[in-house]
Amino acid sequence: MYVCHTTKELRNEVSRVKKERKSIGLVTTMGALHEGHASLIKAARAENDFVIVTVFVNPTQFGPTEDYAAYPRTLESDCKMAEREGADLVFAPAPGEMYPHEDMTWVEVTGPITKVLCGRTRPIHFRGVATVCAKFFNLTQCDRAYYGLKDAQQTQVLQRMVEDLFMNVTLRLMPIVREKDGLAKSSRNVYLSPEEHKAALVLSRSLRHAKEAYGKGERSKKALVDLVMKEIKEEPMSDIDYVEMYGMPGLFEVEETLHTPVLLAVAVRFGTTRLIDNVILGVEA
Repeated sequence: MYVCHTTKELRNEVSRVKKERKSIGLVTTMGALHEGHASLIKAARAENDFVIVTVFVNPTQFGPTEDYAAYPRTLESDCKMAEREGADLVFAPAPGEMYPHEDMTWVEVTGPITKVLCGRTRPIHFRGVATVCAKFFNLTQCDRAYYGLKDAQQTQVLQRMVEDLFMNVTLRLMPIVREKDGLAKSSRNVYLSPEEHKAALVLSRSLRHAKEAYGKGERSKKALVDLVMKEIKEEPMSDIDYVEMYGMPGLFEVEETLHTPVLLAVAVRFGTTRLIDNVILGVEA
């Protein structure tokens, strides 16, 4: 496996692969790779001739009070996992390589899709995500890019960007990977104390109960949201940011009686760690 750090090196490799008429699969990450990332790399390996993994803690998607400096950076172990799961190349640039000019060009998806859920409290986050992913799509000329549905809002934003800008890439959205106890895999899980980890299991548990209620015929938006909200509030260590529901695709407002696939999403703090999780209702797994 080849590890490169400059856009010049990456472009040279991509040019070579394209001349050989090979397909390229892309997995963009901020490092601290875990089993969720591994599942994306495996999927890319199964569907493409050449797999690129990016490891880049993107400064433009962090707000001024967020944990950019403290975000885990584990490039050596990340490369080992990427190679083990079948990556052909890891691109690990410095911030200056990705953002060479002080006055940057931004890619911004506007409208409600970036204003709800995490966008309400992280106003610059999705502009940073869209901008860096557009750069990665251009640099790698990837045929397919792989994203986990744990970051469901991010997947919707990127789908809109790809559609609106006529980008020649297919987004492959993959199921949430969970720990054995149900907690969604996240690089931020390492910040949880044992007590906070145990408390955080209320997220997957409450969402599972909502899915079961939906499966039994419950179609009231309020009833499903209230079910999850009530169960999370009963956990003393939880500090709820949101429990909300939107239609999919596109994260549009839905009526009280559900008639369309919906995303039921939560964001909750346990101590200083903010976790997200979700379930999609109204579609087959």
